Amino acid sequence: MKDALFHLDPLDGAGLQAQVREMLVSAILSRRLQPGEAVPSSRAMADQLSVSRNTITLAYQALVADGYLESRNRSGYYVGIEAPVSDPSPRFAANGGAANASAQHAHWSGRFRRLYSDLDRVAKPLNWREYSYPFVYGQADPTLFNHSDWRDCARQALGLRNFEAMAGDKGEADDPLLIDYIRARTLPRRGVLATTEQILVTLGAQNALYLLSELFCTDGARVAIEDPCYPDLRNTLQRLGANIVLIPVDEHGMVVDDRLKDVDVVFVTPSHHAPTTATMPLERRRALLAAADLHDFIIIEDDYDFELGFLQKPAPALKSLDRSDRVIYVGSFSKSLFPGLRLGYVAAPEAVIAEVRALRFLMLRHPPGYAQRTAAYFLALGHHDALIKRLRNALTQRRSAMEEALDNAGLSDARAPKFGGASFWIETPIGIDTTELAARLANRSVLIEPGAPFFAHREVSHHMRLGYSSIPSEKIAAGIEIIREEINRFT
Repeated sequence: MKDALFHLDPLDGAGLQAQVREMLVSAILSRRLQPGEAVPSSRAMADQLSVSRNTITLAYQALVADGYLESRNRSGYYVGIEAPVSDPSPRFAANGGAANASAQHAHWSGRFRRLYSDLDRVAKPLNWREYSYPFVYGQADPTLFNHSDWRDCARQALGLRNFEAMAGDKGEADDPLLIDYIRARTLPRRGVLATTEQILVTLGAQNALYLLSELFCTDGARVAIEDPCYPDLRNTLQRLGANIVLIPVDEHGMVVDDRLKDVDVVFVTPSHHAPTTATMPLERRRALLAAADLHDFIIIEDDYDFELGFLQKPAPALKSLDRSDRVIYVGSFSKSLFPGLRLGYVAAPEAVIAEVRALRFLMLRHPPGYAQRTAAYFLALGHHDALIKRLRNALTQRRSAMEEALDNAGLSDARAPKFGGASFWIETPIGIDTTELAARLANRSVLIEPGAPFFAHREVSHHMRLGYSSIPSEKIAAGIEIIREEINRFT
């Protein structure tokens, strides 16, 4: 065999044994190793890869158990005769792999009924960790997360006792352990009381907002949203054909006035407005609920990030003040655990949950059982509460460093966060396009989020969001200084 087939990546986070196994499985599935073909001896492979022979032997034995390899006495290891392989395409096999030049290829550009690739969205570079000063929002800091606790919970979820609950097709159902935690622990912290029949698990808050939009905001429904707001919500409503009513945001969040009198649905982030971080005071919350009763509209409350309040006690959720069953509550574990988990939830009257559940079933049946059960253990065993404490302590320090650095740089915080959170909404001097600023800063290893995507009708914005959940305190001042330098070059 060619030596190029066998190599390990020193930067790969997986263990050596796992890398050896993955390397051989890939070669077998792609037919670079054929059934019945010999693989190098464990000694030869160990010498070639510069690893211990025991590592290779254990990997070979595991592959024998799974049928990828077979061991022959005094002969060595061979690719199994019945090893799983990827069959080549019949069309490719027939013509030796050459494409048929005379075939009429499909022209895809004219077939799409709607286009989504050009929607305005907040860019999230996958390689953000490679930047020296990542002022990105919503990413997890691995130094604050207890990986061993999560690993222990994952082992429990994978155990035989949990296998049926984790691996089975639940249809429309959710993990009862996770639902029970949300019902008994998470929602009461926001003053919300709900039965198990009034709670549904989703693939994060965005999935919840999409499901609810599909139910309530199609065919010209008049829907009020904040401006600026979470752009993916606005994109969803536009796709569904909603008649969007833009409501401005001041230092107290969404303004409550006569513009709400003819709407059917209001989306609002009262505890922590996205992106300005403004918090809606109790008086305005009550005014919004009174307007809902007077004008007969429903409210969808996105209560993201409430766990990260460390400056003051968070105000009661709108849902907790609701006496008319008009508020649908959306929560998420993405910010307090990690965004890749993609677990959120909806609390609403049973009639609403029944419809959301049926719609979710059409789209994805239910969120992965393994993720639900692992998260349920992590929450129930108290690891989540310990994580929240670490996050609040770290964010308190980083926020102080941000405030000092921003003051020294002369940068204006458009609406200083009153409860904590993990970002600042910064207003630069008028005339500075923060989209262009972001491109310049990226060349200096600084990441920011331009403000333009958050506004409905603003192609150019002199606002930006600076997150501090993923940047160490000691790097903040230097990163803000680079931002100041680039802003000065504009002016």
